[in-house]
Amino acid sequence: MIVSMLDNDLYKFTMQNAVVKLFPRSKVRYLFINRGKTEFPDGFAEELRKKVYELSNLNLKEEEKQFLKDKCYYLDPTYLDFLCGYRFDPSEVGIVQTGSNLQVSVEGYWYRTILWEVPLMALISELYFKMTKQKSADELTVVDEARKKAVFFNNLDVKIADFGTRRRYSSDVHELVVKAFKNYGKRCFTGTSNVYFAYKYDLTPIGTHAHEWFMFHAAKYGFKIANELALENWVRVYRGDLGIALSDTFTSDVFYEAFDTKFAKLFDGVRQDSGDPIVFADKTIAHYKKLRIDPTSKSIIFSDGLNPAAVEKIADYMRGKAKISFGIGTNLTNDVGVKPLNIVIKLVEAKPENHDWEHTVKLSDTMGKYTGDLGQIELCKRILNIE
Repeated sequence: MIVSMLDNDLYKFTMQNAVVKLFPRSKVRYLFINRGKTEFPDGFAEELRKKVYELSNLNLKEEEKQFLKDKCYYLDPTYLDFLCGYRFDPSEVGIVQTGSNLQVSVEGYWYRTILWEVPLMALISELYFKMTKQKSADELTVVDEARKKAVFFNNLDVKIADFGTRRRYSSDVHELVVKAFKNYGKRCFTGTSNVYFAYKYDLTPIGTHAHEWFMFHAAKYGFKIANELALENWVRVYRGDLGIALSDTFTSDVFYEAFDTKFAKLFDGVRQDSGDPIVFADKTIAHYKKLRIDPTSKSIIFSDGLNPAAVEKIADYMRGKAKISFGIGTNLTNDVGVKPLNIVIKLVEAKPENHDWEHTVKLSDTMGKYTGDLGQIELCKRILNIE
């Protein structure tokens, strides 16, 4: 199910690199959140533990390291050497099943535990469909559906990346989709967030950072200055590379208060991951214009629950207004005739060096996506004046 250390999303490695450099003594806790209330079959926890233990056998191969050196030029030799010595430690993962309820947690040093989220979710998803005997469409159908989407996006003249590792039906289906988009999406396909498939098919791995980067900064420095310091520290490590900023950890309105002229000019653009994409686009364009920056020189990456119809609607609206591209996840890698799992794994607590444990929260632009301790969510809303 997970065959390589690189079978993970790029932003986990880029964040790990930054954490190793800036926060090597900080600890965190992650929690599995079963948004869809999925009922897991008997024995699921035991089988998941076996798969988790198998990850401890993975290591970065020399040819994989060379790929990172060539393609991910922003990762320095020191980090790549560190990654060669990294091993997953199953003792960092807690798995408990009570009836059909599954509980999964991760705890340890942030620089180590940061790589667990994506492979854990991929394992949970694939193992669930395997144990419940829910069959996907056959290989020819999977490839043909991916081909149709690739041709559609080609004709729409948009840029598409695969963001589907976390909730894929299986690794095999994921690979079929990536191969199909490489073969048929010549004009639209820009790459994949999955570093292993990028390595295997000579594609560009895509990603920058995730919500946890901003959530940790709030735990360490406070909500009011979290966005600013998270951006500042990203620049401190990457010096202008990896320049797409995630905008909605504490709502995009609060983000744009920190996204001043310096950051707006330095970063290539922003990523939208919640809320109404059209409203977000208008807000982003207005912000750039307010700062006397030409919006057409900047990029907006849309990545929230997309399918071809949503991409077409956004693309039609955005023509000539800004550079755009799309990261599509579940609709690419789990559009095979089963109901995908609605699951996440989120950072829930952080213990920065010389600090006590603090609850972490994510508000986003969609109220239903709020995650974290309810008291801390209310505190964050009061501090940031969020209705």
